[in-house]
Amino acid sequence: MKRRLSCPCGEFIVGEDEDDLVEKTQAHLAEKHPGHDYTRDQILFLAY
Repeated sequence: MKRRLSCPCGEFIVGEDEDDLVEKTQAHLAEKHPGHDYTRDQILFLAY
């Protein structure tokens, strides 16, 4: 299960599970990188 993602902006995102990681990553993208929308599969591809 992937629960961590490192954004190129330097933000490190950790989720309790994959669903939480995707939710937190999408919230980060909406707040810090408007217009950069990623699907669940794309986020999990980048996660570890």
